[in-house]
Amino acid sequence: MKATMTSTATPGEIAKFDALAAEWWDPNGPMAPLHAMNPLRCGWIARHLARGGDPARLGGLSLLDVGCGAGLASEGMAKLGAKVTGLDAAPAALAVARTHAAESGLEIDYREGMPEDLIAGGSRFDAVMALEVIEHVADRAAFLDALAALVKPGGMVFLSTLNRTARSFLFAKLGAEYLLRLLPRGTHDWKMFVTPAELGAEARRAGLRVTAISGMTPGGPRQGWRATPDVAVNYIVALTKD
Repeated sequence: MKATMTSTATPGEIAKFDALAAEWWDPNGPMAPLHAMNPLRCGWIARHLARGGDPARLGGLSLLDVGCGAGLASEGMAKLGAKVTGLDAAPAALAVARTHAAESGLEIDYREGMPEDLIAGGSRFDAVMALEVIEHVADRAAFLDALAALVKPGGMVFLSTLNRTARSFLFAKLGAEYLLRLLPRGTHDWKMFVTPAELGAEARRAGLRVTAISGMTPGGPRQGWRATPDVAVNYIVALTKD
């Protein structure tokens, strides 16, 4: 853990996603890709956290969702039994998250701020997840240090992100933002995508070790997203704090 931690978020990235708050829960809106992949992400994480081998029984494990936005993944994990805290620096998105959770009858502790704010308060969790977040942060090393500081020894950190490859540039940047219009233009900066090798090395320096990795790819219209060995575009990784 670094003695002095720099801010892990940039105002431009916060404003970008805060502006989408009202449309976040529209499954056909600008967050449609996240809606589509959310069952896979939550199910994959639950299987690696599950007590007794049942991914639908997380036994009240404390889980922090960093960069939670309007709460797609937070709600998914809460429905599986986790005790979820959602953290984001975008106030409009959090307002939507709180309203939607209340309407869904879910108890989720949503907080405005950044990881370093929780560290200062002494918060620690059984698991931490940051899904489609690390490719937007200002300082990956500081961000990983923060996630490691927020998880208890023996706990797990889960990240999903985009690989920096020619295929990801073609499909996740040009295809998704400009050709198919699945995402608003400017959602991603391909240069900020991170390879699994880079992520693994940076995680080790933060005291985390990779224990599982899987690619994520969209299936047919009725199939949803599925796990795959191919990590060339989207992937999800489990890290353990020893």
